[in-house]
Amino acid sequence: IKASESTILIQGENGTGKELIAKALHFGSVRKKERFIVVNCGAFNENLLESELFGHVKGAFTGADKDKAGLFEAADEGTLFLDEIGDTSLEMQVKLLRVLQDGTYRPVGSNEIKKTTARIVCATNKDLAQLVSEGIFREDLYYRLNVITLRSPSLRERLDDVPLLIDNFIEKFAIKFATKRKEVSKNCLK
Repeated sequence: IKASESTILIQGENGTGKELIAKALHFGSVRKKERFIVVNCGAFNENLLESELFGHVKGAFTGADKDKAGLFEAADEGTLFLDEIGDTSLEMQVKLLRVLQDGTYRPVGSNEIKKTTARIVCATNKDLAQLVSEGIFREDLYYRLNVITLRSPSLRERLDDVPLLIDNFIEKFAIKFATKRKEVSKNCLK
């Protein structure tokens, strides 16, 4: 998957490591020397998200006192990780669809069409197929995002990983606090 240029959709509950998977895909790919940029789509209102992603020109809105490059431009030749893609509005979904279809976008307030070669990796904790059936998520965008899908299972589905994680954290804390490495008894792990 990391060698593919296809759009990737990572699905899983909060806290399951979706961003770590996205980083592993980027840093294991030929794009590893380029930028890896993360944006949480649910953290911005629609207008601000549009400006963050596509940029804007001076005078496009109140407070736009200079041109600003968007994240699609900043991530050109690298990877743009769109976290919580399921939280975007239908209007924003139309704009994202254009970028996914042909790599073009228009900065807010501009007549100029720009192009990006950024690889798009998306993540969500929502069931996008269900959102499509409810009319909350665009079906055409869903199929553009759902080229390669990875599911990040919760820790309760990966109980065999718990001892590995405990060992990893003990090692990190021993190094961080310059203390002797502690061990966890087998009874404690049961």
